[in-house]
Amino acid sequence: MTATRADAPPPGVRLHKRRGVELSLLIGAVLISVHGYINVGLARNGAVPPDAATYGAGLGLLALLAHLAVRLRAPYADPLLLPIAVLLNGLGLVLIYRLDLETPADHAAPTQLVWSTLGVALFIAVVVLLRDHRTLQGYAYVSVATALLLLLLPIFFPAVNGAKIWIRIGGFSFQPGEFAKILLAVFFAAYLAANRHALAYTGRRVWGVQLPTGRVLGPIVAIWLVSVGVLVLERDLGTSLLFFGLFVILLYVATGRTGWVAVGLLLAAAGAFVVGGLEPHVHSRVEDWLHPFASIEAGRGPGQLAQSLFAFAAGGMLGTGLGLGHSVLIGFAAKSDFILATAGEELGLAGLTAVFLLYALLVARGFRTGLALRDPFGRLLATGLASIPALQVFVIAGGVMGLIPLTGMAMPFLAQGGSSVVTNWIIVALLVRVSDSARAPEPEGVEPGAILPATTEVR
Repeated sequence: MTATRADAPPPGVRLHKRRGVELSLLIGAVLISVHGYINVGLARNGAVPPDAATYGAGLGLLALLAHLAVRLRAPYADPLLLPIAVLLNGLGLVLIYRLDLETPADHAAPTQLVWSTLGVALFIAVVVLLRDHRTLQGYAYVSVATALLLLLLPIFFPAVNGAKIWIRIGGFSFQPGEFAKILLAVFFAAYLAANRHALAYTGRRVWGVQLPTGRVLGPIVAIWLVSVGVLVLERDLGTSLLFFGLFVILLYVATGRTGWVAVGLLLAAAGAFVVGGLEPHVHSRVEDWLHPFASIEAGRGPGQLAQSLFAFAAGGMLGTGLGLGHSVLIGFAAKSDFILATAGEELGLAGLTAVFLLYALLVARGFRTGLALRDPFGRLLATGLASIPALQVFVIAGGVMGLIPLTGMAMPFLAQGGSSVVTNWIIVALLVRVSDSARAPEPEGVEPGAILPATTEVR
């Protein structure tokens, strides 16, 4: 990636901050979410939900506070990032509320709203307190040590639904792996930024691939192997795939060598083949993927994946309408892993495409931010942060649609899960901070497009 300022204006041209555009889009995002909330009430009960105004006011207040933080502390930030996050979070609350009506004993929407509030609070804290994203480069090894600690902790707690990814203390539970992915993205970006030339131009060539020396590549591969090994022990294959994909993407971006992508795909295929054949929990999911209707043929009724496919088929082009679907038949994971099936059934292909376009736009703006930055660490950090939701959406959507074996992960912002929604708000906050640096006017005495020195000391 070239060190250019893609969004920087020509000399003498005033760069618009676009905060008014952001506010207008936020109003639209809140109104769309409230409209969906009202539609669910009308479809299920024939009346507007009595707390619709409270829901709209609460979501609007959170959006306004986040907007004020961006306006005051990151005035040149990308104007699309925050509205997309608010809209996706609002739609997620609507879908969870809709499914709550089918499960009176398990109301998840109020809890999800509390976690969303915490996520917005942390978004504001990151935007206000982190004045320069390059500060994070100095904490590369602190980040990776903390990430590995977070990944190890769930091993000492009981498994939930076959995977040891939760920490439960009394009535409180969270997934530490959700926070670890941000810390590993910071470490990968810092290490690769400091060693990008050695990774690209040293070592020997094997089968057409320029391999760097073990001294340079060894530490980052060791960290990756340890993190993935821990996740395999915890049977959290979805997050393992995410970390592997993040590692390969950033390695490719840092070196510019497409051979790393080929090597990464081969290693992923080999690992999936071995784990899928030897680990019973994963093997059962592979069998469900290969034979999604086997349970029906055996007379046991449709399983989760079969019900998900039925839900997508029932939605058709325009959907059954919010509140009028039957995706709750999927079972216990309808609000988490399979919430996309509810969107597909009740919003149809048109609505599902709109949701995917929102994710695509969020990822694209993150990549554009990376292209616009001058420092290598910032470029890699923005690319890594944007790649996290991209990989998650691919893994989850592919699983619930039967394109790839199902892995347990949460759809960003949509699915039930406090750890997930909080982590995604932090990711958006970091992208906002990085995009502000990318779009801000050049400092006095710095030529346009010049590469600013970045912090290389790590601790």
